[in-house]
Amino acid sequence: MKELINIIILVFIIMNSNYISNIIDLEDNNLSIKFEKLINEFNDKIDLIKESGGMASVQKQHDKGRLTARERISYLIDENTYFLELAKFAGYNMYSEYGGCPCGGLIMGIGIINNYNFMIIANDATVKAGAYFEVTLKKTLRAQEIAYKNNLPIIYLVDSAGVFLPLQDQVFPDEGHFGKIFYNNARLSSNGNIQIASVMGPCVAGGAYLPVMCDKYIMTKGSNMFLAGPALVKAAVGQEIDAETLGGSNTHSSISGIVDYEVEDDYKALLKIKEIISNINLSKNNYSNTLKEPDYNFEDLYNYLDVDNKSQYDIKELIARIVDGSQFVEFKENYGKTIVCVNAKIGGYKVGIVANQKTIIKTSDNQIQLGGVIYNDSADKGARFIMNCNQDRVPIIFIHDVNGFMVGKHAEWSGIAKDGAKMVNAVSNSIVPKITLIIGGSYGAGNYAMSGKAYNPSFIFAWPNSKIAVMGGDQAAKTLTSLKISKLGKISDNDKNEIYNKIKSTYDEQSNIKYGAARLWVDEIIEPKDTRLVLIKSLCLVSNSNLSEKANYGVFQV
Repeated sequence: MKELINIIILVFIIMNSNYISNIIDLEDNNLSIKFEKLINEFNDKIDLIKESGGMASVQKQHDKGRLTARERISYLIDENTYFLELAKFAGYNMYSEYGGCPCGGLIMGIGIINNYNFMIIANDATVKAGAYFEVTLKKTLRAQEIAYKNNLPIIYLVDSAGVFLPLQDQVFPDEGHFGKIFYNNARLSSNGNIQIASVMGPCVAGGAYLPVMCDKYIMTKGSNMFLAGPALVKAAVGQEIDAETLGGSNTHSSISGIVDYEVEDDYKALLKIKEIISNINLSKNNYSNTLKEPDYNFEDLYNYLDVDNKSQYDIKELIARIVDGSQFVEFKENYGKTIVCVNAKIGGYKVGIVANQKTIIKTSDNQIQLGGVIYNDSADKGARFIMNCNQDRVPIIFIHDVNGFMVGKHAEWSGIAKDGAKMVNAVSNSIVPKITLIIGGSYGAGNYAMSGKAYNPSFIFAWPNSKIAVMGGDQAAKTLTSLKISKLGKISDNDKNEIYNKIKSTYDEQSNIKYGAARLWVDEIIEPKDTRLVLIKSLCLVSNSNLSEKANYGVFQV
């Protein structure tokens, strides 16, 4: 009888589930075409984002004798090196009433200068004169946080009109607003993070504190820095004075003494940064010489990954394409199979990997388990593996394609909340660096257990097909439609469908990864084929993390 029930369950799952379909053959060209189409659309959006404020704004910047933010970064970093840009989608489809804020009006990322890793933060003057929106602040603070965690020096390329005044209430007074930048400046300096600022345009109002709180301060001729501009000075104290005399480079290099280095233009400023770096003792890049490429071609995966996240696949196929030599050692291989835990090397760096398995599992006692769902045994296994990685001082990579924890009477009676809490506790108190990669769905409490944004990962990346939400759009729409109908009473089928479609459309929009990236729920959306490259870069950076403290898990139910 038990076998019959399991067969019925399996048939029902395959026929009716919105996230499980038949196992896809490796040679399914339709899937490959769909995935490649998604990636092409994604790259088109990236190209559009990189246009920043548009050609007219770029020309205006050039007419001033200044480079754009991206041109400055390109000139600054070492030739033929990889710039790991973060949060390109910040502000995506936001602030439309103000003409938008492409890339959040700020370029940030990690680049190599004189063979050293630096966090680079550059105001984009082609977007609202580099003014700060709330999302601009979030990017800046996230960049400082990453630098602090990974002991990275920071370079600020300042070219900003200050706070975007129409939205000052979203920028000025709160804990995570403008003042937090300067708080972080002080904390970073205290922590030993070297900070270099180059003012290459306006630097006004409260923003003037940023370069002054850095270790090294460069200023180009024609730039200005002051707490209050000429108009405000006249209104406040009755003095009439021009911007150059009030706060130009000559004033601050020869009168106030604030500026350390006065230079002619952008190019000279960027060369001065390199010159300064050459005289500082910093840790070199820590790339391993033992790097061994995977044995399998990454793009083969496109043949059986579904952009709609509905297909089954073996997560070990992905792991084999990102770890050195496609070699890994699996932890508790035959237990808790909906989570795969392995030890491996990526770019020569030792790592632990916790990944959701997306195949239907048959347990040793003939129970059926759904791929992408965390059960009691898989939660228990995941928690133990995370603890092991902390004991071994090994960074953990979490690979999400998770629908959440198992629900229902049997799951509740088996203590799924207890076992889930055990895994959440292990993630929360983990002290080793955590790198999160979302490759499909990241739903509900599964997002928490797999080290989502709230669990302080060192980096969090996502593929373009990813989704983040409390539940899938279909499930949410069905649930909310039922609740609404219960309040409205008897309504027509057309009205039911209209309610359902409206709710589902909203949920689908909000769960789309671009929506999340716009709000910095992830650090960056990456093209799948770049996964190994991005992970190696990230592991190189987190290798500088301070692991002096000891993991302590406190009290949890066993």
